[in-house]
Amino acid sequence: MRDQNYNIVFTVDQSPGEVFDAISNVCGWWTENMEGGSQKLNDEFEVRFGDVHYSKQKLIELIPDKKIVWFVTDSKLNFVKDKSEWTGTQIIFEITEYGSKTELRFTHVGLTPQYECYGACSNAWCGYISNSLNSLITTGEGQPTGKEEVNS
Repeated sequence: MRDQNYNIVFTVDQSPGEVFDAISNVCGWWTENMEGGSQKLNDEFEVRFGDVHYSKQKLIELIPDKKIVWFVTDSKLNFVKDKSEWTGTQIIFEITEYGSKTELRFTHVGLTPQYECYGACSNAWCGYISNSLNSLITTGEGQPTGKEEVNS
């Protein structure tokens, strides 16, 4: 059976090191609403998108210029029935050099079509990975979600 985990693959002219550094700069491509660290093994960070999405990731695998794996230790998705759908999933970035090109393979292990959030989450990942992260890698400027004001 085909792998149903959500994934995206793209190739850039930048080095594996540049791709690795861009991925680690979560505020530069995903969201500026981030707290914690995303650089070293066992770092933990939280991201928020208003009151719609909260998730906490732990950096469980780190191979410089080759691979980054985040384990989602907690989540609250307020737009689906099972608000903890992401909890226990893994977000994997695999970097491979092919001559003068670098391939990035993004996989959200556990985000499958059976999940209620699959449609919305896969659309969001497409924007953040294919557009924002790709742009951060290739131009130095991503399009992360901006810092949100606290609702009173």
